[in-house]
Amino acid sequence: MKIIITQGEAVEKGIWLKVMEAFGLEQNDEVWEKEQFILTEEQAREFGLIH
Repeated sequence: MKIIITQGEAVEKGIWLKVMEAFGLEQNDEVWEKEQFILTEEQAREFGLIH
């Protein structure tokens, strides 16, 4: 299973820093609020999105 989350949703859920790290992004990288990131099921569990 794959989970799609936007940058805005990740910020709302308090996991944006984890998503940034998982995708090799840095603070100065330009990312749009509606930009989508595809997480594996394992990542989604790690980030607390699914149980």
